[in-house]
Amino acid sequence: MKAIIVMSAVDNVGNAIEDITKGDTVSYTLDGKPHTFTAVDDIPFGFKAAVKDIASGGDILKYKEVIGKAAKAIRAGECVHIHNVEGKRGRGDISEGKA
Repeated sequence: MKAIIVMSAVDNVGNAIEDITKGDTVSYTLDGKPHTFTAVDDIPFGFKAAVKDIASGGDILKYKEVIGKAAKAIRAGECVHIHNVEGKRGRGDISEGKA
């Protein structure tokens, strides 16, 4: 079984602490409770993995902070990286509060 780190119950992503291969069972502990999911993609060490389904346009939450938005729907177990995440900060084409 492979492992990731998830810091908060509101987070929808966690960080891989080892290389994860598509099909691996992945585990993390949150508030003393074990959780598992199956990796949908290869997830390299240090990359983010979705621990919950994230709707297209939905916020990506890590450490209780919004770090971007989903450029498309992301399933639990998918690698979360530049291919499916858009930035929200410092974008002149997005009005504040309308992202």
